[in-house]
Formats: sequence, structure tokens, C-alpha cells
Amino acid sequence: MEAVEPTSFEGDFSTMWGLGWRPPLWHLTWDWWWWLVMLDDEEGRPAGQQLMVLWSTKDNDRVEVNGFPWLPKGRPSSDEHGALVLDGMVCAWWFDGERMHEPYIKRTCNMIAMTDTHPKWPGQGGKGEGGGAVVPLLPDDLSMGLRSDKSSFWLNLRGDKEAVAGGAPAAMALTLTPWNPAMSVARPSTATYAAGMGYDILRVHGTRVHGTVDDREVQGTAYFQKVCVQAPSPPWYWGVLHFEDGSYMDWFLPHLAPTLSARDARPWKKRDINHISLSQGGLFHDAKHQRTERFARVEVVKVASKHTEGVHGHSPDASLPTFTVHMYNGRTSIKLEVQAVERAHWHFDQPTRGGLWSHLTYNEYPLELKRLEIKDEFGLRTRKDYGWARGNAEHAWGMLH
Repeated sequence: MEAVEPTSFEGDFSTMWGLGWRPPLWHLTWDWWWWLVMLDDEEGRPAGQQLMVLWSTKDNDRVEVNGFPWLPKGRPSSDEHGALVLDGMVCAWWFDGERMHEPYIKRTCNMIAMTDTHPKWPGQGGKGEGGGAVVPLLPDDLSMGLRSDKSSFWLNLRGDKEAVAGGAPAAMALTLTPWNPAMSVARPSTATYAAGMGYDILRVHGTRVHGTVDDREVQGTAYFQKVCVQAPSPPWYWGVLHFEDGSYMDWFLPHLAPTLSARDARPWKKRDINHISLSQGGLFHDAKHQRTERFARVEVVKVASKHTEGVHGHSPDASLPTFTVHMYNGRTSIKLEVQAVERAHWHFDQPTRGGLWSHLTYNEYPLELKRLEIKDEFGLRTRKDYGWARGNAEHAWGMLH
């Protein structure tokens, strides 16, 4: 039985527009709001068209982002009504279905993060139930927010001049609405380690999307997370898939690997051959059987494919990866193979102790789902049992500290 699409987002959004729940840690505290949007492609290409955008601030005096110096000044401050003022960055990439445009946006600026109870909120104001926005203080509208009735998010962007000159869209105006009860709910997670380190994450696994890219009407789906982290992050694999029937799948595998000491953004390294997982996690919102499966046993294998980045990439002849994922619990086994069709990467370098620099390369890959097997008590499902399936995978190496 197909789930009825809700009219508003559910769950606790009370932490959506706030920061500073933990005492900040110099060089470690990092906060961001992050959207991954996956749109229908007019040419029918399996990965669709994709957008990643984030609004970020970091407790640092210097970070180099893809070689660009970012010099945050001061920690977030607030006015008497609780609105935050951040010294941050807005960053985005755009995949047009064929090639990656990165950066689509890369701008440093002050931003305001406020709830709908602030006196400056347009109209009559809200009830303080999660409505709010992040608004960069720029001539262009690069804002994102949740309406007071939680019926929809909005997302407005204007591309950097260099990206638009290279063929990327000049502007986007998107509305993101609930998809189904399993996905369109605020899902918080938190962990605390030693010495004040830890993280707080708020996720929305899936939304519908409609709007315009330039003058073109578009539709698709999206994934959201707000992350407040203050701990060094080891290398990780992560991936997400949306399915036409309303199913959702993800996997996460932080790990120790020789790439922990990597200091550059080259796509492939001789040391990139094995890993030891630190934890394993997977999730499957199964729309067919209207249930959620969790997995504590996850295996990820990365191999080189015949596809390459292309002339606009960091290394034009470097192979794009194929990821093989196996997730299983006592009831269900899922095996899948996803092929990266492009690569976006952000590399971060920051000074640390003794005059040294630490490094993190963060890769995102639009995916084509090549193979799927889902075995449970009902039988076997394969790729042929689903319509479109779109997703994105991450692989990060190095460690900022």
C-alpha cells in the first residue's frame, strides 16, 4: 500500500537554526546546513541532474578551500532576539547530467540564521515550531529556509559569474515539499566523546522538489542535513539512494586507512587499497513493505572504473570509482553496485601545531545504480523491480585538526 504524502514536515526542528549547543573547540568546531538535490534529466540520464549546496562556518582563523583562503573572524554571535550572525562560506556544485560545474558557488560572507519568531521575520511571524532561514548578506539571494507551517522549504541561488560563463545556470528557485512519512521527518542524532568532542546532526531523508533552473521547470527529490561537529573526522564512505517508489537507502562507513595521512586531492593513490572500519551503519526505508530496516553490518569496496573525470576535472585521466556495498541484518540482505558518473571535490587545508598543515579531501560522486539485490522473507528484488533510482556517494580522506 502506497503511503499518503504528508502536507507538512514532521518531527522536532527546534535546533534547526541554532548553533553552539556545545562549548566550541578551536580548530575543530564546524557547522553547516547541506542540501543534495537530484532532478529529473531531460535526456533521461540515470543519475539525473544534481546540486549540492552548503552554508558553513568554522572555528578557525584560516582555512584554505580549494586553494582559496577563508579567514573566519570571530565565533557566531547573536542579537537580543536570538538571531545568529556568522562569518561563513556558501559553496555549491552543479552537475548538469553530463559534466560537473565546480565550484558553482564559492563565496565568503556574513550570514544571518534566525527563527520565525524574530521581529524581522516577514509577515505575522511564526509559532517557533521550526520555521526559520539562513540568509547570506550578499546582493544576490542565496537564502534557504523552512516556512512557519512547515509545509515547504525554499532554496534560492545565483551562480558565480565564472560558473555561469562556463555553462552553469544563472539562477535557481526551488521549493522542497514532504514526500512520505518515513522520509520527510526531522531525524536527530548525537554523540559525545572525550574532551568535549562530539557531533549533533539533524537529517531529512527525502523531499519532493519543484521549481525553476533559469527559466526551465524542474522536479525531483532532495536530501538535507544540518551538522554541528567538533572532532577530527577520519576517512569515510557514505552514500544515499532515492527510488521512484518512495524507498530510501543509505550507508556509512568511517574507517582507518593509509589515506588518513594523505595531503593532496589526487583522485587515486597507491595507498587507497584497504581500510579498517570504525563503525558500520545502513538504512532502508522500504516503501513496498512499509517498514524501515537498519543494518549494523556494512561492507564497502571501491574499485577503479573505465570512466574518467574529463578535461575539467582535477586529473582528467583519473578513473572514477565503482562502489560495491553489502548490508545485512538477521532478516534482510542488500547488495548493490553503484558507478560514479562524475566527481566533485573540495579540499581543505588548515595550519595546525608546530607550523604544520592538516588536510581533508571531500569527494562527492553522482551515481548510476548498476546492480541491486534485496533478499528478505518475501523473496528477491532486483534492479528491474524499480524505476528510476538516483543517488550520490562520498569518499573522504585525510584529517583536519
